[in-house]
Amino acid sequence: MSALFAVVPAQDQSRPTPEAPKAAQDEAKTEKLFVAYRETIPGTGVSFDMVPIPAGKFVIGSPDDEEDRKASEGPQRHVALDAFWMGKCEITWQEYELWQLDLDRQRRKVLEKKALPCDTEADAVTRPTKPYADMTFGMGQDGFPAICMTQLAAKTYCQWLSAKTGHYYRLPTEAEWEYACRAGTTTRWSFGDDPEKLGDFAWFTDNSDDKYHKVGTKKPNPWGLHDMHGNVSEWCLDAFYVDSYGKRWPEGEVVRNPYVVPVTVFPRVARGGSWDDDADDLRSARRIVSDEDWKMQDPQIPQSVWYHTDAQFLGFRIVRPLKAPTKEEQERFSVITEEERKNMRSMR
Repeated sequence: MSALFAVVPAQDQSRPTPEAPKAAQDEAKTEKLFVAYRETIPGTGVSFDMVPIPAGKFVIGSPDDEEDRKASEGPQRHVALDAFWMGKCEITWQEYELWQLDLDRQRRKVLEKKALPCDTEADAVTRPTKPYADMTFGMGQDGFPAICMTQLAAKTYCQWLSAKTGHYYRLPTEAEWEYACRAGTTTRWSFGDDPEKLGDFAWFTDNSDDKYHKVGTKKPNPWGLHDMHGNVSEWCLDAFYVDSYGKRWPEGEVVRNPYVVPVTVFPRVARGGSWDDDADDLRSARRIVSDEDWKMQDPQIPQSVWYHTDAQFLGFRIVRPLKAPTKEEQERFSVITEEERKNMRSMR
């Protein structure tokens, strides 16, 4: 992995005084480096922005008296999270198709470009079979969010991106997602409780004209993240259980960096609501459960491990932990079930 400072502007780097203890130096250095940055994917000219999300505590889920509350949003639990960066916007087709359609390698071949040192590892990452249809479904491509991928596809893209950039990227956990979405708020949406204001922050059924829109065109939440409400729903890493909070996270304790590891392909968690949802489905606490019907129209037998053809409302955004994870931690976040492995082998 590249050094942490590789993508941070030079003016944001500083050196502690020599006489400071090493621990203090490291802490000061880390704090100074924890700023927003733009990452350009090597050899492509495609870039994306990352926003720092500070470490902190919050209450996950919705209170019993929140309007339109669902049973799976509780009981509320106290959670503590380490610092991380999160994508300012949802992953776009320009980013995603570099891996999905193998455009990165094709571009190098056509332009007769020599492979960069990072390309060897990235080129070894598995890629999806080619889609049988236009996965934008005519809704737009340039600057629009990528959609219709399975959670496995989104995680594999993160693996490819990590290899290309030298920085560890992954999907957010459900707790990280809600923490970043709320951005210090406790209201139904990150801007408050008034649904009349939702149109300023989100694309949803009342204003979307039945399609997704370019990322980052609505107002951001208090931490500078766009489209956390609406546009497309976003994959999280966790398995979905109606009782995820109550049965797995102790009451009266602060649960640190929680993550419910999936053991089956379905169901898993998405968040945020989409262009095809009503206002209540865009609430900060709203949980979305993945369903096999999301690939109902997939003609492949067995059905693809890469595409949810019927989930035209579904995309993702990425996070990068401030503290680089160990190999064991990376493996825990990238777990692939035996069913997924079997289906992947059958498509080779």
